[in-house]
Formats: sequence, C-alpha cells, structure tokens
Amino acid sequence: MNMNINSITSELPTDMLSSTFLLGEVGAPFVIGLAAGYFAKKMLRLALFIGGAAIVLVLVANNYGIAHVSTDSLQNAATAATAAAQQSGGFLMGHLSNITSKGASASAGFFLGLKFG
Repeated sequence: MNMNINSITSELPTDMLSSTFLLGEVGAPFVIGLAAGYFAKKMLRLALFIGGAAIVLVLVANNYGIAHVSTDSLQNAATAATAAAQQSGGFLMGHLSNITSKGASASAGFFLGLKFG
C-alpha cells in the first residue's frame, strides 16, 4: 500500500480545478439552469395572471346570468392545471439533471432562477 500522490493524481480523468472543467461542468450548466428557472417563473406568473383573469370573467358572466358555471367544473380545471404544472416541472428538472454528470449545478441554477424570477 505504498501509493504516492503522483500515482493517485494520474488516475484522475481531469483536473477538477482547471478553468475548462469548472466552466464546462459547473459554470455553463448553472447558467443554463438559471435561465430556465427564471423563464419558468415568469411564464408561470403570466399563466396565473391569464388564468385568474379568465376565472374572474367567467364568474362575472355567471353573476349576470350570461353563463352558468358550477364550482365542481372550476375545481376540476384547477386540478388539471396543477397536474400539468407538476408534470412540466418534473420534465424540466429531469432534463436539467442530465446536463452534467451529477446535475447539481444545473439544478441549483434552476432553483436560483425560480427565486430571482
């Protein structure tokens, strides 16, 4: 068990602290995740705004007798929208985690983009 430091470092595939490794495996996936998270939050806000406006219009139309809407149909629509949002979030996180070997930097960037978006 006489191993010297040269034999250990020669077994490593790349230098973990080199700028090319850090940029390719940490920096670029983080920026991609950050951009995707920021975009996802902005689109979610826009979708919620449009969905809220549609619900208000339907309720106003219901109030004036123009249309009849049951609360069950509104709840079913909200449940379907929530399921679609969860599925798209899982799809996005699955693809971001495949960008790097471990996907940690892309996922961290995604969550930071959600926070700042």
